[in-house]
Amino acid sequence: MNLKSLANLLGISKTTVSRALNGYPEVNGRTRERVVAAAKAAGYQPNPMARSLAVGRTNVFGIIYPLLPTDLGDPMFLDVVGGMSEALELAKMNLIIAPVSPQNEQPSYQQIVRGRRVDGLVVGRTLVHDERIAYLSKSGFPFVAHGRTVMKAPYAWFDYDNAAGIKLALDCLLGQGHQRIALLSAPLELNFAAQRKDSFVAAMNAAGLAVDPRYLIPDTLDRRTGYQGMQQLLACSPRPTAVIVDNHLSGVGAVRALLDAGVTIGKEISVIVWGSMADTLAGSNVTTIDQPEPRRAGARMVEMLQAIIDGTPPGELHELWQPVLLPGETVGPCLG
Repeated sequence: MNLKSLANLLGISKTTVSRALNGYPEVNGRTRERVVAAAKAAGYQPNPMARSLAVGRTNVFGIIYPLLPTDLGDPMFLDVVGGMSEALELAKMNLIIAPVSPQNEQPSYQQIVRGRRVDGLVVGRTLVHDERIAYLSKSGFPFVAHGRTVMKAPYAWFDYDNAAGIKLALDCLLGQGHQRIALLSAPLELNFAAQRKDSFVAAMNAAGLAVDPRYLIPDTLDRRTGYQGMQQLLACSPRPTAVIVDNHLSGVGAVRALLDAGVTIGKEISVIVWGSMADTLAGSNVTTIDQPEPRRAGARMVEMLQAIIDGTPPGELHELWQPVLLPGETVGPCLG
Protein backbone atom coordinates (compact mmCIF):
# COMPACT_ATOMS: atom_id res chain seq x y z
CA MET A 1 0.00 0.00 0.00
CA ASN A 2 1.25 3.47 -0.87
CA LEU A 3 0.51 6.85 0.68
CA LYS A 4 -2.27 7.65 -1.80
CA SER A 5 -4.07 4.35 -1.11
CA LEU A 6 -3.81 4.88 2.64
CA ALA A 7 -5.23 8.41 2.28
CA ASN A 8 -8.14 7.10 0.15
CA LEU A 9 -8.84 4.37 2.72
CA LEU A 10 -9.08 6.95 5.50
CA GLY A 11 -10.89 9.56 3.43
CA ILE A 12 -8.39 12.30 4.22
CA SER A 13 -5.74 14.09 2.19
CA LYS A 14 -2.29 12.69 1.44
CA THR A 15 -0.78 15.77 3.06
CA THR A 16 -2.58 15.12 6.35
CA VAL A 17 -1.59 11.45 6.32
CA SER A 18 2.04 12.33 5.65
CA ARG A 19 2.11 14.95 8.38
CA ALA A 20 0.48 12.59 10.85
CA LEU A 21 3.02 9.83 10.16
CA ASN A 22 5.92 12.28 10.47
CA GLY A 23 4.74 13.75 13.78
CA TYR A 24 3.87 17.28 12.66
CA PRO A 25 2.31 19.17 15.62
CA GLU A 26 -0.51 20.75 13.57
CA VAL A 27 -2.19 17.34 13.17
CA ASN A 28 -4.46 16.71 16.16
CA GLY A 29 -3.82 13.69 18.34
CA ARG A 30 -7.00 11.84 17.44
CA THR A 31 -6.27 12.03 13.70
CA ARG A 32 -2.68 11.01 14.23
CA GLU A 33 -3.71 7.94 16.24
CA ARG A 34 -6.22 6.98 13.54
CA VAL A 35 -3.64 7.34 10.74
CA VAL A 36 -0.92 5.43 12.60
CA ALA A 37 -3.30 2.60 13.47
CA ALA A 38 -4.55 2.32 9.89
CA ALA A 39 -1.01 2.36 8.51
CA LYS A 40 0.03 -0.41 10.89
CA ALA A 41 -3.01 -2.53 10.06
CA ALA A 42 -2.47 -2.09 6.33
CA GLY A 43 1.26 -2.82 6.52
CA TYR A 44 2.11 0.57 5.07
CA GLN A 45 5.86 1.28 4.74
CA PRO A 46 6.92 4.85 3.91
CA ASN A 47 9.12 5.42 0.89
CA PRO A 48 12.41 6.65 2.39
CA MET A 49 13.43 8.47 -0.81
CA ALA A 50 10.14 10.34 -0.99
CA ARG A 51 10.37 11.21 2.67
CA SER A 52 13.92 12.51 2.34
CA LEU A 53 12.86 14.70 -0.59
CA ALA A 54 9.93 16.03 1.41
CA VAL A 55 12.07 17.11 4.34
CA GLY A 56 15.03 18.23 2.21
CA ARG A 57 17.37 15.48 3.39
CA THR A 58 19.69 13.16 1.50
CA ASN A 59 20.20 10.69 4.37
CA VAL A 60 23.90 10.82 3.56
CA PHE A 61 26.85 12.09 5.59
CA GLY A 62 30.14 12.82 3.90
CA ILE A 63 33.88 13.10 4.33
CA ILE A 64 35.92 15.15 1.86
CA TYR A 65 39.42 13.80 2.20
CA PRO A 66 42.74 14.43 0.45
CA LEU A 67 43.65 10.76 0.72
CA LEU A 68 47.30 9.90 1.12
CA PRO A 69 48.63 6.60 -0.28
CA THR A 70 48.97 5.34 3.29
CA ASP A 71 45.39 6.08 4.41
CA LEU A 72 43.75 2.99 2.92
CA GLY A 73 46.27 0.84 4.78
CA ASP A 74 45.89 2.76 8.03
CA PRO A 75 44.00 0.59 10.54
CA MET A 76 43.09 3.57 12.74
CA PHE A 77 41.53 5.51 9.83
CA LEU A 78 39.64 2.41 8.70
CA ASP A 79 38.36 1.70 12.22
CA VAL A 80 37.00 5.23 12.64
CA VAL A 81 35.31 5.12 9.23
CA GLY A 82 33.97 1.65 10.02
CA GLY A 83 32.39 2.95 13.21
CA MET A 84 30.76 5.79 11.29
CA SER A 85 29.40 3.40 8.67
CA GLU A 86 27.94 1.02 11.26
CA ALA A 87 26.19 3.85 13.09
CA LEU A 88 24.74 5.22 9.86
CA GLU A 89 23.55 1.80 8.73
CA LEU A 90 21.56 1.49 11.96
CA ALA A 91 19.98 4.86 11.16
CA LYS A 92 19.31 3.73 7.56
CA MET A 93 21.73 6.34 6.25
CA ASN A 94 24.90 6.21 4.19
CA LEU A 95 28.45 7.54 4.29
CA ILE A 96 30.37 8.77 1.27
CA ILE A 97 34.09 9.54 1.16
CA ALA A 98 35.06 11.98 -1.56
CA PRO A 99 38.80 11.76 -2.31
CA VAL A 100 40.20 15.05 -3.57
CA SER A 101 43.57 16.55 -4.43
CA PRO A 102 44.89 18.98 -1.79
CA GLN A 103 44.56 21.95 -4.13
CA ASN A 104 40.91 21.12 -4.85
CA GLU A 105 39.83 20.50 -1.26
CA GLN A 106 38.35 23.91 -0.46
CA PRO A 107 36.42 24.18 -3.79
CA SER A 108 35.03 20.69 -3.11
CA TYR A 109 33.63 21.86 0.21
CA GLN A 110 31.99 24.82 -1.49
CA GLN A 111 30.49 22.56 -4.17
CA ILE A 112 29.09 20.11 -1.62
CA VAL A 113 27.59 22.87 0.53
CA ARG A 114 26.01 24.81 -2.34
CA GLY A 115 24.52 21.68 -3.85
CA ARG A 116 23.39 20.28 -0.46
CA ARG A 117 24.63 16.92 -1.64
CA VAL A 118 24.95 15.56 1.90
CA ASP A 119 23.19 16.35 5.18
CA GLY A 120 26.42 16.92 7.07
CA LEU A 121 30.19 16.52 6.97
CA VAL A 122 32.94 15.15 9.18
CA VAL A 123 36.10 17.22 8.73
CA GLY A 124 39.25 15.20 9.32
CA ARG A 125 42.94 15.97 9.71
CA THR A 126 42.22 19.45 11.09
CA LEU A 127 44.74 22.26 10.66
CA VAL A 128 45.90 24.83 13.20
CA HIS A 129 44.20 27.51 11.09
CA ASP A 130 41.56 25.67 9.10
CA GLU A 131 39.76 27.46 6.26
CA ARG A 132 37.41 24.49 5.78
CA ILE A 133 36.03 24.79 9.29
CA ALA A 134 35.81 28.58 9.06
CA TYR A 135 33.85 28.25 5.79
CA LEU A 136 31.45 25.59 7.07
CA SER A 137 30.84 27.51 10.28
CA LYS A 138 30.09 30.74 8.40
CA SER A 139 27.82 28.85 5.99
CA GLY A 140 25.84 27.29 8.83
CA PHE A 141 26.34 23.86 7.27
CA PRO A 142 26.22 20.93 9.75
CA PHE A 143 29.66 19.47 10.48
CA VAL A 144 31.75 17.85 13.18
CA ALA A 145 35.51 18.36 13.23
CA HIS A 146 37.60 15.27 13.94
CA GLY A 147 40.20 17.29 15.81
CA ARG A 148 40.38 20.94 16.84
CA THR A 149 41.50 24.21 15.28
CA VAL A 150 42.21 27.78 16.35
CA MET A 151 38.89 29.53 15.84
CA LYS A 152 36.80 31.75 18.13
CA ALA A 153 33.43 30.86 16.61
CA PRO A 154 31.75 27.85 18.30
CA TYR A 155 31.86 24.56 16.43
CA ALA A 156 31.42 20.87 17.20
CA TRP A 157 34.54 18.76 17.60
CA PHE A 158 35.71 15.34 18.70
CA ASP A 159 39.32 14.76 19.70
CA TYR A 160 41.72 12.82 21.86
CA ASP A 161 43.74 14.75 24.43
CA ASN A 162 47.02 15.33 22.59
CA ALA A 163 48.72 17.13 25.47
CA ALA A 164 47.83 14.39 27.97
CA GLY A 165 49.09 11.64 25.66
CA ILE A 166 52.50 13.21 25.20
CA LYS A 167 52.78 13.81 28.93
CA LEU A 168 52.08 10.11 29.55
CA ALA A 169 54.95 9.19 27.24
CA LEU A 170 57.36 11.71 28.74
CA ASP A 171 56.53 10.73 32.30
CA CYS A 172 57.34 7.13 31.36
CA LEU A 173 60.68 8.04 29.79
CA LEU A 174 61.69 10.50 32.51
CA GLY A 175 60.91 7.84 35.06
CA GLN A 176 63.45 5.60 33.33
CA GLY A 177 66.13 8.27 33.64
CA HIS A 178 66.04 9.59 30.06
CA GLN A 179 66.91 13.23 29.48
CA ARG A 180 68.00 13.36 25.84
CA ILE A 181 64.55 12.79 24.36
CA ALA A 182 63.60 13.48 20.74
CA LEU A 183 60.26 14.00 18.99
CA LEU A 184 59.37 12.97 15.44
CA SER A 185 56.35 15.06 14.41
CA ALA A 186 53.80 15.08 11.64
CA PRO A 187 53.65 18.37 9.67
CA LEU A 188 53.11 21.10 12.24
CA GLU A 189 50.30 22.76 10.31
CA LEU A 190 48.23 19.78 11.44
CA ASN A 191 46.64 20.72 14.75
CA PHE A 192 47.32 17.41 16.49
CA ALA A 193 51.02 17.66 15.63
CA ALA A 194 51.26 21.26 16.88
CA GLN A 195 49.51 20.37 20.15
CA ARG A 196 51.72 17.34 20.71
CA LYS A 197 54.91 19.30 20.06
CA ASP A 198 53.80 22.14 22.36
CA SER A 199 53.02 19.60 25.08
CA PHE A 200 56.43 17.94 24.57
CA VAL A 201 58.34 21.21 24.92
CA ALA A 202 56.26 22.34 27.93
CA ALA A 203 56.69 19.02 29.76
CA MET A 204 60.44 18.94 29.10
CA ASN A 205 60.79 22.49 30.39
CA ALA A 206 58.69 21.65 33.45
CA ALA A 207 61.16 18.83 34.16
CA GLY A 208 64.03 21.33 33.98
CA LEU A 209 65.32 19.94 30.67
CA ALA A 210 66.26 21.97 27.61
CA VAL A 211 65.06 20.67 24.26
CA ASP A 212 67.85 20.19 21.73
CA PRO A 213 66.55 21.68 18.43
CA ARG A 214 68.24 18.83 16.54
CA TYR A 215 65.93 16.45 18.37
CA LEU A 216 62.75 18.05 16.96
CA ILE A 217 62.12 16.53 13.52
CA PRO A 218 58.92 17.69 11.74
CA ASP A 219 57.11 16.53 8.58
CA THR A 220 57.12 12.80 9.25
CA LEU A 221 53.75 11.29 8.28
CA ASP A 222 54.57 8.00 6.55
CA ARG A 223 57.08 5.16 6.69
CA ARG A 224 59.60 6.84 4.41
CA THR A 225 59.74 10.14 6.31
CA GLY A 226 59.69 8.31 9.63
CA TYR A 227 62.67 6.26 8.49
CA GLN A 228 64.53 9.38 7.33
CA GLY A 229 63.70 11.26 10.53
CA MET A 230 65.13 8.49 12.67
CA GLN A 231 68.27 8.43 10.52
CA GLN A 232 68.72 12.14 11.26
CA LEU A 233 68.50 11.46 14.98
CA LEU A 234 71.01 8.60 14.76
CA ALA A 235 73.46 10.98 13.07
CA CYS A 236 73.33 13.41 16.02
CA SER A 237 76.20 13.53 18.52
CA PRO A 238 75.25 12.81 21.18
CA ARG A 239 72.24 11.01 19.85
CA PRO A 240 69.03 10.85 21.89
CA THR A 241 68.49 7.99 24.30
CA ALA A 242 64.73 8.01 23.69
CA VAL A 243 62.37 9.02 20.88
CA ILE A 244 58.64 9.76 20.81
CA VAL A 245 56.96 9.45 17.40
CA ASP A 246 53.70 11.38 17.25
CA ASN A 247 51.95 9.18 14.65
CA HIS A 248 51.96 5.47 13.99
CA LEU A 249 52.53 5.66 10.22
CA SER A 250 55.95 7.25 10.59
CA GLY A 251 56.47 5.12 13.70
CA VAL A 252 56.74 2.05 11.50
CA GLY A 253 59.49 3.69 9.46
CA ALA A 254 61.27 4.92 12.58
CA VAL A 255 61.36 1.42 14.11
CA ARG A 256 62.59 -0.03 10.82
CA ALA A 257 65.44 2.51 10.71
CA LEU A 258 66.59 1.45 14.18
CA LEU A 259 66.47 -2.23 13.26
CA ASP A 260 68.39 -1.60 10.03
CA ALA A 261 71.02 0.36 11.98
CA GLY A 262 71.49 -2.56 14.39
CA VAL A 263 70.24 -0.54 17.37
CA THR A 264 68.83 -2.59 20.23
CA ILE A 265 65.44 -0.94 20.82
CA GLY A 266 64.61 -0.54 24.50
CA LYS A 267 68.25 -0.70 25.54
CA GLU A 268 70.33 1.60 23.34
CA ILE A 269 67.37 3.78 22.36
CA SER A 270 63.86 3.68 23.82
CA VAL A 271 60.86 4.37 21.56
CA ILE A 272 57.23 5.31 22.17
CA VAL A 273 54.83 5.69 19.23
CA TRP A 274 51.43 7.38 19.18
CA GLY A 275 48.88 4.95 17.75
CA SER A 276 48.46 1.29 16.94
CA MET A 277 51.61 -0.50 15.81
CA ALA A 278 49.91 -3.74 14.81
CA ASP A 279 51.69 -3.68 11.44
CA THR A 280 55.16 -2.89 12.79
CA LEU A 281 57.89 -4.72 10.93
CA ALA A 282 59.67 -7.59 12.69
CA GLY A 283 56.83 -7.89 15.21
CA SER A 284 58.37 -5.55 17.78
CA ASN A 285 56.14 -5.09 20.82
CA VAL A 286 56.19 -1.29 20.72
CA THR A 287 55.22 0.88 23.67
CA THR A 288 52.36 3.04 22.38
CA ILE A 289 50.12 5.95 23.22
CA ASP A 290 46.80 4.41 22.30
CA GLN A 291 43.54 6.08 21.26
CA PRO A 292 40.99 3.63 22.67
CA GLU A 293 37.87 2.47 20.84
CA PRO A 294 38.28 4.12 17.42
CA ARG A 295 35.12 2.46 16.09
CA ARG A 296 33.09 3.89 18.96
CA ALA A 297 34.74 7.25 18.30
CA GLY A 298 33.50 7.12 14.69
CA ALA A 299 29.99 6.27 15.87
CA ARG A 300 30.09 9.10 18.38
CA MET A 301 30.93 11.63 15.66
CA VAL A 302 27.89 10.44 13.71
CA GLU A 303 25.71 10.89 16.81
CA MET A 304 27.06 14.42 17.26
CA LEU A 305 26.32 15.29 13.64
CA GLN A 306 22.80 13.91 13.95
CA ALA A 307 22.30 16.03 17.08
CA ILE A 308 23.32 19.18 15.19
CA ILE A 309 20.84 18.41 12.41
CA ASP A 310 18.14 17.88 15.07
CA GLY A 311 18.82 21.35 16.50
CA THR A 312 21.57 21.06 19.12
CA PRO A 313 23.87 24.13 18.96
CA PRO A 314 27.30 23.02 17.64
CA GLY A 315 29.10 24.90 20.42
CA GLU A 316 27.57 22.51 22.96
CA LEU A 317 29.11 19.44 21.32
CA HIS A 318 32.69 18.91 22.41
CA GLU A 319 34.19 15.50 23.20
CA LEU A 320 37.74 15.04 24.50
CA TRP A 321 38.67 11.41 25.04
CA GLN A 322 41.74 10.35 26.96
CA PRO A 323 44.59 8.33 25.44
CA VAL A 324 46.32 5.60 27.42
CA LEU A 325 49.90 4.34 27.52
CA LEU A 326 50.26 0.68 26.55
CA PRO A 327 53.55 -0.76 27.84
CA GLY A 328 55.74 -2.70 25.44
CA GLU A 329 59.32 -3.88 25.04
CA THR A 330 60.71 -0.71 23.45
CA VAL A 331 61.26 1.29 26.63
CA GLY A 332 64.00 0.61 29.15
CA PRO A 333 66.28 2.41 31.60
CA CYS A 334 68.66 5.04 30.24
CA LEU A 335 72.13 3.51 29.99
CA GLY A 336 74.10 6.61 28.99
